[in-house]
Amino acid sequence: MDALDALLREAFLTTAIVALPVLAIAAGLGTAIAVVQAATQVQEQTLTLLPKIVAVGVTAALFGPFAMQLLERLFRDALAALPALISS
Repeated sequence: MDALDALLREAFLTTAIVALPVLAIAAGLGTAIAVVQAATQVQEQTLTLLPKIVAVGVTAALFGPFAMQLLERLFRDALAALPALISS
């Protein structure tokens, strides 16, 4: 069970590290746009959606190689832990 617990802990941590940059950028940009919309009283939907899509896409492109390295390491660790998971 220790191998499974370690693998699950690593999987949750990897998920958080991979998702955090994209979520932080989307939340920060969404908040900034909401403040601008509240100040100018312009409630246009494309004003909120388009910048977020572009920012999330750029962030995913920039952090993509780093995220893939983390996911590759998690996959390798999961494969290495298979004998311990099967035997227990």
